[in-house]
Amino acid sequence: MIVRTTSAEETRELGLQLAARLRPDGTALLFGDLGSGKTVLTQGIAEGLGLDPALVQSPTFTLIHEYDRAPGSDRGPVRLVHVDLYRLEPEEVEAIGVDEFLAGDGVKVVEWADRLPRLPSAIEVRLRVGASPEEREVEINC
Repeated sequence: MIVRTTSAEETRELGLQLAARLRPDGTALLFGDLGSGKTVLTQGIAEGLGLDPALVQSPTFTLIHEYDRAPGSDRGPVRLVHVDLYRLEPEEVEAIGVDEFLAGDGVKVVEWADRLPRLPSAIEVRLRVGASPEEREVEINC
């Protein structure tokens, strides 16, 4: 499926819709150049899971961020694991044990998934900048 978005808000909304497909333990592998909308899409996924999307920032320097919704929430507990592999090579990814995070509980979103040495079973999302700076072409393969 290919979707065209014309603003960051539309890309975020697409992520919100994608969250329903990822619950409770799904993985989304995000592919795309710098500025293609990977983090914006992840913010939408977080919102779709009932998390505050403003908390979701690109974890480029820490590599992995985990976000949890409290068990007392009226929507129940949820966990989002957000991984950004931009600064790593595939052999470095393997050495830090990202596979363990991807096998664990919760929804997992991996930016720069092309750096994974092995691709797990997941929804693959390819983002490309369109004709204008705000336009995106988003290809989703389930």
